[in-house]
Amino acid sequence: MRKLLVSLLTLALVGCADTADQQAADAPAGEAVEAQAAPDVVGEEVAYEVDGVALTGYIAYDANRTGERPGVLVVHEWWGHNDYVRERARMLAEMGYTALALDMYGDGKQAEHPGDAQTFMMEVLNDMEAGAARFDAALALLQDHATTDPSAMAAIGYCFGGGVALDMARRGRDLDAVASFHGSLATESPAGMADITARLFVAHGADDPFVPPAEVEAFQAEMEAAGADLRFVAYPGAVHAFTNPVATAKGEEFGLPLAYNEAADQQSWAELEAFLDEVFGG
Repeated sequence: MRKLLVSLLTLALVGCADTADQQAADAPAGEAVEAQAAPDVVGEEVAYEVDGVALTGYIAYDANRTGERPGVLVVHEWWGHNDYVRERARMLAEMGYTALALDMYGDGKQAEHPGDAQTFMMEVLNDMEAGAARFDAALALLQDHATTDPSAMAAIGYCFGGGVALDMARRGRDLDAVASFHGSLATESPAGMADITARLFVAHGADDPFVPPAEVEAFQAEMEAAGADLRFVAYPGAVHAFTNPVATAKGEEFGLPLAYNEAADQQSWAELEAFLDEVFGG
């Protein structure tokens, strides 16, 4: 199957090159085919509020791209809304999306110690109705942005954020695509048939001790029973937080099984790019 996909991709790339050559040949003399300008990523901090709680988000888009484009929410790790989640928003903007790194904790709170991170995370998980309201507010903010096509929405998340993104899919939020990177998979409210309308991509560390094989099996069985469109990829040798370059240092500092895995990071991001291209038509 992989060889077939590679072959089809090669043919597609050759076809695109032939089309571009033909367009150049057909253009009037002295008139070049206009090329897409290099991305000019603009990042803006945004403030919003839910039930009296002040929230701090970060929206990124390519100022050189014209017209509306799909929007992607980015949900942070248990560390909170930090530079890492903002960088992922900027990477999505370079790919042609408008991305909003949201704030699930309020006031842009960040944790430096796992104890604080656990406290912040559990405050949200113990009241997911309030958490869902914060997600919904960010979704509405992204849909209202001048560069965004409000009918084309996705959400991705990391660790805690991956679990949040999947929970929003289970709740039937109006999303076209949802992706989770080394996120939690367990739930106390499994999806029923046709609850999930979004297409799903899950990037999982095959050696992640926080998400054991039994949890993976239960999740896959849940998704099958719900009729979900799921692409699940497990990366051998990858543990928790494998996409975050500071994960290894954090793991060593606090004695946690966290580690960056460059190969899995790059491969999973390439998978995400292909997934979103597929969902939104490139």
